[in-house]
Amino acid sequence: MPIIGIPPKNTKVSNMNAQNAKSTKKYRADVIVIATILALSLLLVLVMTLTKKQGAVALVEIDGVVAGEYSLDVEGTFPLNGGTNVLVIEGGTAYLSYSNCPDHTCEKTGKIRYVGQTIICLPNRLSITIKGEASDGVDLVS
Repeated sequence: MPIIGIPPKNTKVSNMNAQNAKSTKKYRADVIVIATILALSLLLVLVMTLTKKQGAVALVEIDGVVAGEYSLDVEGTFPLNGGTNVLVIEGGTAYLSYSNCPDHTCEKTGKIRYVGQTIICLPNRLSITIKGEASDGVDLVS
């Protein structure tokens, strides 16, 4: 017999409260995981941004063969690959101002200046890579 003033225990309500508590804990755990991933991503981007090195030369390769090295300190316009591409170096950056390829993706790449950045023109088999300093012809792999 129930005591007057105290309603009988409703098992459905208590089960719903237990489920709400579980879902709240899961929600908190999800938020913690997402926040941790975002913080680590931000830290990685920050480290990568702060450790960029300014390049010294633009290494031009045609068909995988080194066709030339151009100092980023010397401004000028240089026809490449028989005039099918035109490399422009100004203000410590390099970019392609002209290409006779159909899609002009290499021109749309824009200016590059940091070590490791690359412009590639697949139809003309041309790649321009920024290096830290002029190579001396010695390959560490060989």
